[in-house]
Amino acid sequence: MDDGDWSTEKSFLCTWNLDRRGLNTKHPDIVLDVSSSVMCLAFHPSQPSLFAGGTYSGEVLVWDTSQTDDPLISRTGFSDESHTEPVCQVGWIKNSVRSNQFHILSASSDGKILIWQLDGNDRLKLHNGFALVAHQIPRNIKLNKARGDTAFGITALSFSRFDPNVFIVGVEGGYLLKCSTTVGTLATVSSTVSAVPLKAPAEFTFCPHCGPAYTVHCSPFHRNLFLSAGTDGFVHLYSMLQAQPLISFHVSAKYIFSVRWSPTRPLVFAVATGEGTVLIFDLRHGAFTPPISIEQSSDNKEFYCMEFNPRQTHLLAAGSADGSVKIWQLNDELTEQGSQELNHLKQLANKVTY
Repeated sequence: MDDGDWSTEKSFLCTWNLDRRGLNTKHPDIVLDVSSSVMCLAFHPSQPSLFAGGTYSGEVLVWDTSQTDDPLISRTGFSDESHTEPVCQVGWIKNSVRSNQFHILSASSDGKILIWQLDGNDRLKLHNGFALVAHQIPRNIKLNKARGDTAFGITALSFSRFDPNVFIVGVEGGYLLKCSTTVGTLATVSSTVSAVPLKAPAEFTFCPHCGPAYTVHCSPFHRNLFLSAGTDGFVHLYSMLQAQPLISFHVSAKYIFSVRWSPTRPLVFAVATGEGTVLIFDLRHGAFTPPISIEQSSDNKEFYCMEFNPRQTHLLAAGSADGSVKIWQLNDELTEQGSQELNHLKQLANKVTY
């Protein structure tokens, strides 16, 4: 069956204000038309009206909803410097020179991680860039055959909360890579034309999933811990100091699309599955204690994305394949940190694998 060309499939961005009196869940406050399917979104860290998005066509867009006439304020357009495949993730990262300003990061299945400057023009300006090339991936573990300048398509990315230069990348082959923005080695990408030289950021390779790693998330409470999950139905907990996972959880018979640490409980994380379930794990009760299932959709529609609210931390939201957004209010047990919880997390991080 031909589903058409996703790169030209129109989509809509909808926003709701949960604090608005008379909130109507059926009628969003703002609806924005987008000419290509939107794959990912990220709000500005301090300006709630500003957010960035990445599209299936490879473009990065920025909207400001305080501008009612035309909220679209900037975009990358299509050029030799922009992405050539779908953008899987966007985010805001601090300007290393001016800490009160932010750049926009985008990652794509074309193997490139690009950092864009928002300077008031209608076109985003490329500021920095990286590329994952097969022969430049660290060989600290055995890798499947991938030769020459073949790009590793990026499927997920997460920055460390403790070191702004360190980030973890998940790729289509299931590998997870520790990367750095401070590298000096140039990426050997023969087919890319760019005024900004692309660098090779990978420094360490972790043992892979059996299929693409669709989601990674660095712990907000420990500098070395991160979670990953993907098409094999497993969630892995890694230390950045070891290639093997510390713990592996078989969570789903289908894909896992999102895993997120709690912003308030060091030992709690949530998992969104292809079975239409959101699971909450609490490692305080043991690594293999059955998780709490807080939603099972009646028609088993996949949950594709999920986030904790960073300010109203008792709220957890997930987006379903049917186009709906579910929001739950978590109880105090899942949001209030225990007295020894950080110590338990440190003990877990110090575990040695073989």
